[in-house]
Amino acid sequence: MSIRRERVENGGLILFLALITISLTLVVSSFIGALLWAALAALLFQPLFQRLLARWPDHRNRAAAVTLLIITVAVVIPAVIVASLVVDQAAGVYGQIRSGQINFAVYFQQVHDALPERLQDMLDSSGYGSFERAQARISQALSSSASMLASRAFSIGANAAAFLLAFGVGLYVTYFLLRDGERIGPAVVRALPLQSEVAHRLSDKFVSVVRATIKGSGVVALVQGALGAITFWIVGLPAALLWGMLMAIAALLPAVGPAIIWGPVAIYLLATGAIWQGIVVIASGVLVIGLADNILRPMLVGRDTGIPDWLVLVTTLGGIDLVGLSGIVVGPLAGALFITGWQILTEQRSGRTPDAGEPVPASGTSASPPRE
Repeated sequence: MSIRRERVENGGLILFLALITISLTLVVSSFIGALLWAALAALLFQPLFQRLLARWPDHRNRAAAVTLLIITVAVVIPAVIVASLVVDQAAGVYGQIRSGQINFAVYFQQVHDALPERLQDMLDSSGYGSFERAQARISQALSSSASMLASRAFSIGANAAAFLLAFGVGLYVTYFLLRDGERIGPAVVRALPLQSEVAHRLSDKFVSVVRATIKGSGVVALVQGALGAITFWIVGLPAALLWGMLMAIAALLPAVGPAIIWGPVAIYLLATGAIWQGIVVIASGVLVIGLADNILRPMLVGRDTGIPDWLVLVTTLGGIDLVGLSGIVVGPLAGALFITGWQILTEQRSGRTPDAGEPVPASGTSASPPRE
């Protein structure tokens, strides 16, 4: 009787926890993005906090406040300035599209006319049935994409109050996560309804993927975007900062990368007679922007996180589509935890129980966490 009663009570507790967790998620759903980025910032800047804490051992509040001040000055303020400039350029491009000053159909026609006749005939007789139809569809897609980008920028401006509130909540939570992260993290791991080895292994994978995604992919993408913006500014391309931001977003995608932005730009410049500009864009894309990833990523990450490139591409695109900008981290994180979870299950079923820190390869890549 007591065993049955204990099972009922445990089942009731689990049901209560599930319901209250869902309720809490609904309550804070408006701030999910802010809370996520607060947790990511606290995790990424925890080493800096530990250094400051070593200098002021008895002043955790001071160390957390100084760390938050550094985050604000070094990351937040520059990001806000760049974002405002991108919004201004996006609004200008949107206005030029509406007024007809920017006409993608004309650009495609210029590229088409500059091609050899044989290539023109191949384009006219393939794909959508005629080049004009393909041209119209691609132009419509680009115009709608630019319009959507501008409308999103306008919506951010219209909801400035909500954005500032979420931003303030994020900074406030970051402070406490920095100060109390050493206690919160292990407490969460201990509370997970998993074996201790499994919980620690999943938490290690979580930390390694988050740090690798932000320190590696995020920083490298920003550097490549900045190099692209400088290149476009040198060749006189309008809205160079906006193109650089698009290149930074494209740089987050493996296999595709920033070439999806600078490649078509270089083709257009060469096709329209801007020879030296096109050569500069190609040289910069291959020799400068392309090599930035190979040079910076090993320095920032050290080793990869055991996620195949194809899975990073799919999960990043799916994450952005599902949750917006946060999907840059959420997507690869879900993929890494998926792989790790199935590896653990396979090892348990085969009777093998590795230690929490043992690396397990995934699709030919190393799964060990990056060096700090």
